[in-house]
Amino acid sequence: MGIEFGSTRIKAVLIGPDQQPLATGGHDWKAKFEDNVWTYDLDAVWAGVQAAYADLAANVEQAHGLPLERVGALGVSAMMHGYMAFNAEGELMVPFRTWQNTMTSEAAGELTQLFQHNIPQRWSIAHLYQAILRGEEHVADIDFLATLAAYVHWRLSGERLLGIGDASGMFPIDVATGTYDTAMLAQFDELVAERGYPWKLEAILPKVLKAGEQAGSLTEEGARLLDPSGTLQAGAPLAPAEGDAGTGMVATNSVARRTANVSAGTSIFAMVVLEGPLKRLHEEIDLVTTPAGDLVAMAHCNNGTIDLSAWVNLFGEVGKALCAQFDTKQLFETLYRSALEAAPDGGGMLAYNYLAGEHVTGLEAGRPLFVRTPSSEFTLANFMRTNLFASLGALRVGMDVLLRDEGVQLDSMFAHGGLFKTKGVAQGFLAAAMNTPVSVGEVAGEGGAWGMALLAGFLQADGASLTDWLATEVFADAEIETAEPVKADVDGFDQFMERYRNGLVIEKTAVEAL
Repeated sequence: MGIEFGSTRIKAVLIGPDQQPLATGGHDWKAKFEDNVWTYDLDAVWAGVQAAYADLAANVEQAHGLPLERVGALGVSAMMHGYMAFNAEGELMVPFRTWQNTMTSEAAGELTQLFQHNIPQRWSIAHLYQAILRGEEHVADIDFLATLAAYVHWRLSGERLLGIGDASGMFPIDVATGTYDTAMLAQFDELVAERGYPWKLEAILPKVLKAGEQAGSLTEEGARLLDPSGTLQAGAPLAPAEGDAGTGMVATNSVARRTANVSAGTSIFAMVVLEGPLKRLHEEIDLVTTPAGDLVAMAHCNNGTIDLSAWVNLFGEVGKALCAQFDTKQLFETLYRSALEAAPDGGGMLAYNYLAGEHVTGLEAGRPLFVRTPSSEFTLANFMRTNLFASLGALRVGMDVLLRDEGVQLDSMFAHGGLFKTKGVAQGFLAAAMNTPVSVGEVAGEGGAWGMALLAGFLQADGASLTDWLATEVFADAEIETAEPVKADVDGFDQFMERYRNGLVIEKTAVEAL
């Protein structure tokens, strides 16, 4: 069983011996913006996962005629990074600070220069150091620093363990040793030594494990946290908890070197498995790892599909006002497919989907914008293509660093997430944006939870590498659809990106004015 805490939905997937889903469950939730902090309440964490699990269990019984009493193994995944600081009594001392927050620029900048290793604002170490710079009193009492996945895993198993992929978003990893970089740990401890904290950094971080290593077992308390009805039994082995980036790599068979995957949801990011280290420091690029511990370059953008969905929902309101009959799937497919009839560049228009700040383009806050000139071709098709292009714009900025500046080579790129559910639209636009073939599979929409379930299944892989196990046991007969880049769309996206880069001054002005 795999459980994933996404930004807008908690998903659970149960797989069988063939590694394919037997049943799924889910629960919608959303972040709150309180006191200038994006956060989720811990009560919402447990109410949400219990609802997702109950939905899964009900679907298992309906489909297979059996109560869900035992699972062979399970694992938890969640949106990566952020800041959860607990004291010795296990109490969360400040509200969970999620990856969406852009409050740590000072800390991230100082640590990047100290380590000569890019430290993004959303990383746990950036949040910790920013709290130190602000003089927050709770820092002295930290006993355990966790991501959301590490926290849930801890409560289910009693173990302070974390998969290497998610751990690499807490603090830099030394891929040679498979754990936190000891030289950088020492640098950080020296940096804060005069403050007199009673802890050393390594002691408050979760222990790092790689895919295939058992990370404890489901306790009785953990079983009741998932299933208050008492049906689920304790004792199942747990896989190392992972981040949504790692499960996305697994779900798209993108853990081998020279492969990449793109995940598009509330945020959008690309993970590129490298053949070796980058030539120089790039503050636009995060260096993390696969769940097996291989080096990955991550181009992460805070703003994904939320603004695009808001426009679709607005058109849905128009349809309802006209008494039209349609469902949500039909609404999205109709509007997305209209973009296929647009001018290659979107008709000379421009959009920014920035609800939050965007580090890749140097913005600490965002304002969604749609801009056109008197000569723009203002049609529905062009409007939708422009907004679909906008959802990929910041990602293209980050990927240009890898593909053009660093000369990174790719053999394949896979895409997953809700943006790609309408076949042949966003997939083709991504191929145009990257000028690279892009593939999707049947499970793309629910990929993360399935990827975590696969990592749980990998506990029984008997020494095989994750790359080989996925290739032979999971994806050998997978139905994959690949979109090749079309020259007209490649040229059109390049024209859109020229406007996108030039127009960033408008976005910055909007942030200052509003």
